[in-house]
Amino acid sequence: MMTLTGELLIGGKRRFGTNGEIKGVNPASGETLEPAFGGATKADVEAAAALAHEAFASYRALPYETRATFLEAIAEHIEAIGDDLIVRVMAETGLPRARLEGERGRTTGQLRLFASVLRDGGFLEARIDPAMPDRKPLPRPDLRLRNVPLGPVAVFGASNFPLAFSVAGGDTASALAAGCPVIVKAHPAHPGTSELIGRAIQAAVASVGLHPGVFAMIHDSGYEVSQALVADARIKAAGFTGSRRGGLALLAIAQGRPEPIPFYAEMSSINPVILLPAALAARGPAIAEGFVGALTLGAGQFCTNLGLILAIDGPELTAFIDAAGKAVEAAPAAVMLTPGICQAFAHGVAALNDAPEVTTVARGQTGVGHTGQAALFSVSGADFLANPHLHEEVFGAASIVVRAADQAELEKVIAAIEGQLTIAIHMDEADHGLAGDLLPALELKAGRILVNGFGTGVEVAHAMVHGGPFPSTSDGRTTSVGSLAIARFLRPVSYQNLPEALLPAELKTDNPLGVTRRVDGKVG
Repeated sequence: MMTLTGELLIGGKRRFGTNGEIKGVNPASGETLEPAFGGATKADVEAAAALAHEAFASYRALPYETRATFLEAIAEHIEAIGDDLIVRVMAETGLPRARLEGERGRTTGQLRLFASVLRDGGFLEARIDPAMPDRKPLPRPDLRLRNVPLGPVAVFGASNFPLAFSVAGGDTASALAAGCPVIVKAHPAHPGTSELIGRAIQAAVASVGLHPGVFAMIHDSGYEVSQALVADARIKAAGFTGSRRGGLALLAIAQGRPEPIPFYAEMSSINPVILLPAALAARGPAIAEGFVGALTLGAGQFCTNLGLILAIDGPELTAFIDAAGKAVEAAPAAVMLTPGICQAFAHGVAALNDAPEVTTVARGQTGVGHTGQAALFSVSGADFLANPHLHEEVFGAASIVVRAADQAELEKVIAAIEGQLTIAIHMDEADHGLAGDLLPALELKAGRILVNGFGTGVEVAHAMVHGGPFPSTSDGRTTSVGSLAIARFLRPVSYQNLPEALLPAELKTDNPLGVTRRVDGKVG
């Protein structure tokens, strides 16, 4: 069994932080977990950033095969922790074993995905426009382009995915794949989990023989260290998953620096589900059952949780609401990730319950301790449009059914909602015309549009987008899941008339690395 020490991980070494302390809490029992984890100081941030800056030159210059081997080594070291990891995550989050074993597989799987991305070379976007010295009226110079890494990256672990969006999660994996050293600020809700994963990454750094500054992990007992990390001039980008308030505060720091940097924050999304008339008439109760199952999965603590149902009012929607209400009433209370998240959920549900324009359809079963009681509400389309506070995320198993008077009002509701990670449409063939009418507006509102399903499952794949217009993310042009996530930590460089001997290998005329390139406009 690996003994936890509560130390910071900087420069291949461990040391105990001296700026306050953090302890994990078992949300199921309220028990405070040992050991204490020392908070980092600004001097610790300085040391980690200096080492990351020092490591960048050698790390970015590594052969892509070596970088891929490193990512695979991280996955292997995580798997080697064994059941100790699952037991600790269960204790710190209240999440069930099966969910966490699946999340561990997703975490190691995305590390291996980015290893394959490195071996493929397509992420380089290599392009060559050969010189045309005889072109009239002006000759064309020789132009060659590739993507290069930005530099050291700060990553902020998420509360709701302690493995897949945390220390070795998608932000870390994609940044390391891009050639960027990473400094992780561990989430205070699962410090022990973070140490176990951080030490696995440290071990992988050593086993591959990399500069120890390639990875560091720190704890923050407050906010100052996180702010100092984003403000440090050696940090060239940052990834964040969390609240809108926290994301916007760090985004302001990133944009207010003498050298602003990209800050990729995933913050707030209510992920509407649109029920079209033919589907609702044909299988409304079945959709309701699936909806409540997805709503209450993991106590609703997903960034893709289903906070909104949109449909045209009528008997079919009433039947859906009745069926969904019965399913919600039967839903057991579920342990939430932290006392703070549980308290915020209860406050958000109480505000909806007390809103005069909102009807409470059903509440789930009550529980004890830090548990969330599922909730379903309904409101007219006109009242939803008139009350912007109803558009705000309630993080947990709570959803509002919006009863639009007609198609025109449904379109107004869609136009009024904020940017989303996902929008789901339930449709039958008879609904295709209406779906086609709505699709252009939906493309402006979400990063992923899915049919006859729910957005709570996010496949780690090449064609996945887990991002969307503000406020779901701070930059709707990007994704934090899938192979395209690497693009966040790269930038293009064009080389004009550079001698063949000085060209990067991927841009040399004979293509020694065999990467896919666009030559004179043609991919080959």
